Amino acid sequence: MPVVHLVRHGQASFGAETAHGYDVLSDLGRRQAEVAGAELARRAPRDPLVVCGTLNRQRDTAELLVKAAGLTGTPRTDPRWNEYDHIDLVRRYGAASQDASGAPADNRGAQRVLDRALAAWMADTDEGGWERFATGAFDALRGLVAELGPGRDAVVVTSGGVLAALCGRLLSAPPAGIVALNRVVVNAAITTVVAGSAGVSLLSFNDHAHFVGDRRPLLTYR
Repeated sequence: MPVVHLVRHGQASFGAETAHGYDVLSDLGRRQAEVAGAELARRAPRDPLVVCGTLNRQRDTAELLVKAAGLTGTPRTDPRWNEYDHIDLVRRYGAASQDASGAPADNRGAQRVLDRALAAWMADTDEGGWERFATGAFDALRGLVAELGPGRDAVVVTSGGVLAALCGRLLSAPPAGIVALNRVVVNAAITTVVAGSAGVSLLSFNDHAHFVGDRRPLLTYR
């Protein structure tokens, strides 16, 4: 039975003074990727096919993870594993996401705005919106599973929104449930799905046991 380990990228440098802005790993994010790689090595995936999105933070996480896990080969890229543009999302659904206090002053305020914008996006029936994003992610997962024969697993480095979309579909969760999933995805956490005769099933969501104890300072959500 093929197993797919879905890893969220490490922490990105929000507001960094770089050409890529948010799309670059912080030093903490790089360390998170290495720890996640060591955790995957402990799990010993079988002849794993490694895939990631095309975003810098996803590719860099995948490369660090592969090295730390002692895997071989170069991760394959697929844009269907890319995250939605959260800045554009808030811009387009700003009226729906605005709260009484105006612009968010901290991470919690920013999260509230994003939650409302994401809910508004899912409620919008515009063709090419949330449904296209979620379907693209699920098609990427199904296509990957179809490549895995008996005795072979996969590792995918992706983002929180993709993970929420996939788990929401596998659990038949309502929009509010998907927003809740998106809110709590930990950087470099591991979500696991298995593929069997009944299709793809969610085995675990957001496993971050590799960030407990003396590694708790590595635990981040944004």
